[in-house]
Amino acid sequence: MPRVGLVVVSHSRPLAEAAVTLARQMLTGADVAVEVAAGTDDGGLGTDAFAISEAIAAADSGDGVVVLMDLGSAVLSAETALELLDDGVRDRVLLSPGPLVEGLIGAVVVAAGGADRDRVAAEALRGLAPKQAHLGGQEGSSSVA
Repeated sequence: MPRVGLVVVSHSRPLAEAAVTLARQMLTGADVAVEVAAGTDDGGLGTDAFAISEAIAAADSGDGVVVLMDLGSAVLSAETALELLDDGVRDRVLLSPGPLVEGLIGAVVVAAGGADRDRVAAEALRGLAPKQAHLGGQEGSSSVA
């Protein structure tokens, strides 16, 4: 059964792989394509637009792909990766402004349930809502004295 795929773009491969491991632990039997495009070929920190485009193609079953990114230049690399894709694939991809870890967990769960691309992306974007609600929406402050 085709499902929306996910791509994790991070400057750090260990960070991306840990986030994917955590998200997969939320699944009960269903499988979701989650690809990682992270770090450099020599194990360093960085992102690669070509690697991201390959990960998007690998995650795409035809139902769309949601891409989550960690830092600003990962966003730039993901945007560049879109330019490397065929129009048909590019049209099925959404770059999510959602948080990497919390967004990925929610996105994987709803993707496993068969949600469409827009619903998966919306769930990724809502990733911070539980933490914000718990902390009372305190912007930039801490309850620790």
